[in-house]
Amino acid sequence: MPQHRRKIPFSNKKKKDQILAKRQSRTSSLYLKSYDSADEDETTEEAVGVQKLNSQPSSRVARNRNVNRYNLQFYEESKKEIELMKAEANIPLREVQKRDLEMTFKFFEGYDFPARPPWNYDMSRDELNRNENKYFREYVDNLSKLHKDENKRLSLFELNLETWRQLWRVLEISDILLIIVDVRYSTLMFPPSLYTYIKETLKKRAILILNKVDLVAPQTILAWKAYFKETYPDLPVVIFASNQTGKKKRGGNTATFQKRSYEGVLQVFKECQKMVQSEIDLTSWEAKILEDMRVEEEAGGSVEEHQTHIQSDDFNFEQHEAYKNGIVTIGCIGFPNVGKSSFINALKGRKVVSVSRTPGHTKHFQTIFLTNNVKLCDCPGLVFPSSTPKYLQVLLGSYPISQLKQPYPSLKFLGERLNLPKLLKITLPADYDDWTATALCEAWAYKKGFLTAKASRPDLYRAANHLLRMCLGGQLVLEFYPPGYVDKEEDFKNHPDIGDVIKFQGIIPGESVTGWEAAGGDEKGNSDDGEFSEDCSSDVSSDDEDSETGGRYRGNNAFSVLDD
Repeated sequence: MPQHRRKIPFSNKKKKDQILAKRQSRTSSLYLKSYDSADEDETTEEAVGVQKLNSQPSSRVARNRNVNRYNLQFYEESKKEIELMKAEANIPLREVQKRDLEMTFKFFEGYDFPARPPWNYDMSRDELNRNENKYFREYVDNLSKLHKDENKRLSLFELNLETWRQLWRVLEISDILLIIVDVRYSTLMFPPSLYTYIKETLKKRAILILNKVDLVAPQTILAWKAYFKETYPDLPVVIFASNQTGKKKRGGNTATFQKRSYEGVLQVFKECQKMVQSEIDLTSWEAKILEDMRVEEEAGGSVEEHQTHIQSDDFNFEQHEAYKNGIVTIGCIGFPNVGKSSFINALKGRKVVSVSRTPGHTKHFQTIFLTNNVKLCDCPGLVFPSSTPKYLQVLLGSYPISQLKQPYPSLKFLGERLNLPKLLKITLPADYDDWTATALCEAWAYKKGFLTAKASRPDLYRAANHLLRMCLGGQLVLEFYPPGYVDKEEDFKNHPDIGDVIKFQGIIPGESVTGWEAAGGDEKGNSDDGEFSEDCSSDVSSDDEDSETGGRYRGNNAFSVLDD
C-alpha cells in the first residue's frame, strides 16, 4: 500500500461479490449479457448473468470431460427482481377459484425450441460445432430481444448447448418418442412445438405418458386424456404411476406399486406394437414384461441393481434409418422431475438409472437395451422456452429449490391454491392480521421446530423450502385441470372408465395410496373437509426420490374452509 494513504475498510459482503464476479468471468458462457427489460440508463448492478447450477470444482474430471459440461444453466435475477420477490412475502393471500386452475398451452404460445441446424457429411467436426454454437447464440439473442421489445421478462429455460445436443441426438436416432409429463401440470410440460417438430419435420410417431397418476383424482386423469385426444387425435396417451413416496409408512407395499408400473409398461408396449406392426417382432419384449411381472410378484417387490450403459459419444451425426439393424429405438424426453428415471427403471424391470428430485440429476445421454431388438434412449430433462413464471417453474421441479434466493413467490402461489392452514393444521401467528407467505412459513417453522441456532427465531427460509419440497414430492398436491373441466367434472366422475383408472391407481378400501384419498376423499375422489392422516407431518429433508416419507396432503381449494 502506498504511504500516507488511509486504509479503506473491506467488508465481507464486498469480498463475496468479488469472488462471485470472478466465478462468473471464468465461465465460458456466451450469454453473460443482460436481456432485462430495464431502461438503458440502469446501472450495471442490475445486469443479469447466467447461473450454473450443481457445479463441481473444475479440477474434477470424469472420463476426460469437464464434469460441469451438462449442468443446468439459467439466467440470474437482478437485484430489483429480488427486492420485488421479498415484497410479495408480506402480501395477503387471495382466494383462487377452482376454475382458475384450468390450464391451456398459453405459456408456450409464440415459442419454438432450438432444433439442430442443417448439416451434412462434408462438414468437419469443428465446422459443425461452430455452426451449432452460432445458431444457438443467435437463437437465444433473438428470443431475448423479442422479449425486451415487448417489455416482457424471459422465463428460465435451458442455456446449456451441450444438453440441447443430447436432445437432438435422441430425436435423430429414435423411431418412437415417448413424451413424459407430470399429470399434475400436463399442459405446462408439453411444448406443442416439440410435438409438431416430431410429427411434421421428423415424420416420426410419439406417445404421451401421463406420469404420477397416483397423485391426482381419477376424474382428473380422464379429463386430461380426453383433452389431449381431442387436441392431438393422432397422439396415443398412456397413464403411468412412477411415484411410491411414503408407501411404506402408510402400510402399502412395493409389490402393489410394481404391479401398477408393469401394467403401464404393458400399455406402452401395446402402443409401440401398433406403430411397428409387422416390421419388427416385439414378442420378446412382451414376454419379458410378463416374466418381470411374475418374478416381481414372487419376489415381493425386490429390486435388482444393474450398471447403466452411458453412451461415450452422445451427439455424433447420423442419418436416421427406421429400425436400423432390426432394432426399434425408443427415445424418452421431457422436463426435469417428470419421473423419467423411474419410468425407465420400470421399462427395464429393474433399477438401471438412479432417481432424484433434484433437477439436472440425469446428465448424460444413455442407451439401455430392453431386449435384443428394443433399445431405449434417455437424455437429461430440458426446460423448454416459454413464458411460465419462475415461481411456477419452481413448483414444476424445473428449478432446484435449494438454489432459490427468494422462495416466497412460489409459496404464495401455492398458498392461494391450497388451503395450507387447514391441511397443515397451523394457526395464524400472533404478529399477523392475515395469512401471507411469511405467516405460513412462521407457523410451519414453529410446528416443525425450525429455529435459528443463535436467537431461536423461526427459520422462515427453511420452512418455505420444506413446504415447496413437499409439493414437489407429492405430499402437498397441487394440480391443474384442462379447459372446461369444472363444467364437466361430474361427467368425468361418472365416466365408464373411472373404475379402471381407480384400479390402476391401486386404490382399495383401507389403503391410502393417493394424495386426494389421504385427504379424506371417497372412492371416486370426492374430498369432504380436506383432512389428512397424522403421518403426513413427517419431515422431508432428502432429495432422493426413493426415500421414505409420510402421506400426502390434499384438500379443497384454498380458502374454502378457513371460516370453519
